[in-house]
Amino acid sequence: MAGYIEKIKERARADVKTIVMPETNDKRIIIAAAHVIEEGIANIILVGNREKIMDGAGWLEVDLSKVQIVEPSTTEKLDEYVDLLYETRKSKGMTPEKAREMLLSDPLVFGVMMVKANDADGMVAGACHATADVLRPALQILKTAPGVKLVSGFFILDVPNSPFGNNGTFLFADCGLNQDPTSEELAHIAYSSSKSFKNLVGGKPIIAMLSHSTKGSAKHPLVDKVTKAVEYAHEYYPNLTLDGELQTDAAIVPAVAKNKAPGSEVAGKANVLIFPNLDAGNIGYKLVERLGGADAYGPMLQGIARPVNDLSRGCSWEDIVGVVALTAVQAQLV
Repeated sequence: MAGYIEKIKERARADVKTIVMPETNDKRIIIAAAHVIEEGIANIILVGNREKIMDGAGWLEVDLSKVQIVEPSTTEKLDEYVDLLYETRKSKGMTPEKAREMLLSDPLVFGVMMVKANDADGMVAGACHATADVLRPALQILKTAPGVKLVSGFFILDVPNSPFGNNGTFLFADCGLNQDPTSEELAHIAYSSSKSFKNLVGGKPIIAMLSHSTKGSAKHPLVDKVTKAVEYAHEYYPNLTLDGELQTDAAIVPAVAKNKAPGSEVAGKANVLIFPNLDAGNIGYKLVERLGGADAYGPMLQGIARPVNDLSRGCSWEDIVGVVALTAVQAQLV
């Protein structure tokens, strides 16, 4: 049986999209781009100096002959991008001169503008930039998707030989963006995560709002935050299959769920785990990845009008290929 990411790659190949990757000073990006092209997952645009990129490809012994390379300073589209960036941000004080300077000096801004101008269907970055650096131009230029209350980050975790979740596949959120979401924000994160799960994993999202407490086993303001999040989620999104507060074992292990949360339609079955804050989410996904041997893809971003996805700075080139495939599938659904 094909693993999770192989199924995503098959979906990406069925309707090939164009993904821009602006961090061409990182060898992992160069290697990943070559493999994406070789596997037919997506068309790739690399942003940067052609000579340097091709020298790097030669040194790394990878084939970039079918990759499009765009140099910001020489592309015939530069003036068009300057005008578009100026029009998009002039109410925030943008000038044509500042727009040109940003496009020529910041490859992340240039990459986002390619998506804005429909010259690319999505962007993948973050191998050598912080999440905030990736997110800022995406939010400023692409904006949030219609009806979205909050942009958030998630990981797809594919745990080998696991009986839990969706055949070992989980969505974890928020693991990369919102540091200490309010109860209301946790509810919005849960809703966005349910949509991402349906789009990228398939099947029914079963959502656990995680805590160090299960159904009142502990009393603390941190527990109250999660129980209020559950109340908000049921009020705003009554069709979600969601419950909490649940400890992780009660959320995913059926035998534990019977003892700790009898009668819950989520306990013991959860495949979407919503963490109470960024500390818990980031620590949790890295433990599952490093100690559990899971493949971790992300942090993906949900709620932006067009697909822009972040990478962990500790990612491998294989991880990047997976995120490109996921981004391509997201682009199919826009």
